[in-house]
Amino acid sequence: MSLAAEAVAPALLEWHARDGRHHLPWQQDRTPYRVWVSEIMLQQTQVMTVVAYYERFMGRFPDVCSLAAAPVDEVLHLWSGLGYYARARNLHRAAVRIRDDCGGELPREFAQLAALPGIGRSTAGAILALAYGARFPILDGNVRRVLARYFGVAGPSAERSVAQRLWELSERCTPQVEVDAYTQAIMDLGATVCVRRKPLCTHCPLAQKCFARRTGRQHELPAPRVRRSRRLRRAFMVVALQDDGSVLLERRPESGVWGGLWCLPEFATATAAGAFVRACLRAAAIEPQPLSEIQHAFTHFDLAITPLLVRCAGAWAVRQEGAQASLWYNIRAPARIGLPAPITTLLASLASESLFDARTA
Repeated sequence: MSLAAEAVAPALLEWHARDGRHHLPWQQDRTPYRVWVSEIMLQQTQVMTVVAYYERFMGRFPDVCSLAAAPVDEVLHLWSGLGYYARARNLHRAAVRIRDDCGGELPREFAQLAALPGIGRSTAGAILALAYGARFPILDGNVRRVLARYFGVAGPSAERSVAQRLWELSERCTPQVEVDAYTQAIMDLGATVCVRRKPLCTHCPLAQKCFARRTGRQHELPAPRVRRSRRLRRAFMVVALQDDGSVLLERRPESGVWGGLWCLPEFATATAAGAFVRACLRAAAIEPQPLSEIQHAFTHFDLAITPLLVRCAGAWAVRQEGAQASLWYNIRAPARIGLPAPITTLLASLASESLFDARTA
């Protein structure tokens, strides 16, 4: 091991003992289950966003068996607004497998754990290191950034050769003892000090031997992702409202945007939405009433939603294309189902308005 690699663990352990985060909810009463849920929630999501979701989730699902026994809609309901909903569906699928095939205990074997839905190499290593103190390297986004800067690894980290080099460095830097503290320390350093923009190098315990710091290349390493131009996608959603406060919802396919969540019927054009209203809804207004446009940002594109309000007395037909499940959702007494955050906000605003006594022309 090089002198630079040998210096990483001692410096990080000392820094973490003094300046690291020790009071996050998943660090208290640490169990393999609690660690697993936190690691899944923290994928592509900042700590401060996760804390409230994690505490609510743990309050409802304190162990694997309670999570496995719950309907997936309730899991998605508690996840609503956290984004990347495949994580929630995979968490539920994995819980069922852990209950049925592993006696309700997370596997301690790396290969068995990594094979569960939603758990890859880095997440499995983090769970085993944090929960059991087992020596496994990790390579999440924060760790990639720390190692690329410290060792001067150029090139996009998504490239196979670059990723392989970073895995080798992560393996070399992982100590034989205090693996749980070290794993938490290197993740914390990337999240709080060695951040993507304006890293706090003067507070970094690795600054003295850091290649990027010495050469002034902090903003070049790791190589930034090639930015795609953001596109704007427009959608028209039918708000089919009955007098009792029920709104028609359809479950979205599991793949794609808002996979597996319940949503308003969506169409690419106002014409297609109007055709659905005329063909499938009873006693609907002849022309839907446009509501205020909703803007929602995804990772690679922006979505502009035009809600179209119609009054109706139920549905007498179903869509001819696809096989979406549908239900009537009472916005004045909402059920615990998974809804996209902007749709939750829209329906809540409708419930608070005096829409039930008014009639469209």
